[in-house]
Amino acid sequence: MDKCRANFVFAKLNMNFKIRAATTVDCKDISRMITELAVYEKMPGQVKISSEELERDGFCQNPLFQCLVAEVPDENKPKEGFAIVGYALYFSIYSTWKGRSMHLEDLYVMPQFRGFGIGKGLLAAVAKVAKEKQCARLQLIVLDWNTPSRDFYAAKGAEDLTANEGWHLLRFHGQNLDALAIETPKN
Repeated sequence: MDKCRANFVFAKLNMNFKIRAATTVDCKDISRMITELAVYEKMPGQVKISSEELERDGFCQNPLFQCLVAEVPDENKPKEGFAIVGYALYFSIYSTWKGRSMHLEDLYVMPQFRGFGIGKGLLAAVAKVAKEKQCARLQLIVLDWNTPSRDFYAAKGAEDLTANEGWHLLRFHGQNLDALAIETPKN
């Protein structure tokens, strides 16, 4: 499905909200919420991306990610005046075993808007996009101490691959990535 056509409307407990494809105008709000998520995940100093980089990387000819945002009407805005209160950032990946797949990098809802179905709506909307793109699976990573999120995803049917299959996430970054790149064989 074209990200510009993603439009979902939900209402629950007198909380109206709409889930829609993000636009370049939303990048400042997405950046703000990325920082909020990093604080929640106890890694506030790790965020190095700017709203300009989000705009460049997500809204170019070949975007590196797609994003959905949850938007509330004026009567539900928080005192800070934000209309965008949640987001889901995702991108396509490929499995040599299963084919087309999707990775959900972030799903975040501002704390005062949790419990109204916004997170469920964002997750369902990403799953719908994955199915429309004929993805065999939707995957994500959750911190081991983040029991509320782990329980949320498990209740929706997510399988814990570390517990069930023993897979571990590994990462090269910084000096280790630089050193590995230097080892490229010369032709």
